Amino acid sequence: MSKYAGEEVLVVPRALMEETGMFHGIRTEGVEAVMERLLDPANHFFMDRAAAEEDPSHKQLIPYCVFRHGDRILHYTRGKSGGEARLHAKISVGVGGHINPVDTGEGRTGPAAYHAAVARELAEELHLTGGYRESIIALLNDDTNPVGQVHLGVVHLIELDDEEVASREDALCELGFSSLEDLRGPLFERLETWSQHCIEHLAGQPV
Repeated sequence: MSKYAGEEVLVVPRALMEETGMFHGIRTEGVEAVMERLLDPANHFFMDRAAAEEDPSHKQLIPYCVFRHGDRILHYTRGKSGGEARLHAKISVGVGGHINPVDTGEGRTGPAAYHAAVARELAEELHLTGGYRESIIALLNDDTNPVGQVHLGVVHLIELDDEEVASREDALCELGFSSLEDLRGPLFERLETWSQHCIEHLAGQPV
């Protein structure tokens, strides 16, 4: 039995990324147009996760939600109960996960299924008591390591009204907020690669 227990995840062909412009790190230009292509039901399908993790000819699409209150960013340490063993003990500023067939319930396809997945992941992983505003700000790609080679991140920035956030999962340990200055400084080397890209991007943006 696979450690992924038969989970199926949404993937897009790497060839589609190459058509829309392959990149490294953060992409902020033309994100809306690329997302339209990625979320077109003709351009994606579900694949067995065990196979997808070993297949760099496809990219698993991952919503990666970064929570900010003022100049402080939510972060956590990835616990052993998380699904990706290669990231355990790393600090992350991104909350999210895979898009699964359950997200296509009630006939949802394309963008509707994608946003249902985002809502499901946030509800499963965090308890939010205050209001917030959400926007997609970038795409994220890093082929320099085995995890990045098979994933494509969609960076959501979630602006919080307060810092009343609690973890619902053991996989999100030591939840807390730190300033961009600290995350770009003493904590930077402990961040997972995707989080490093996000922090570098946000540190160059006015709050």
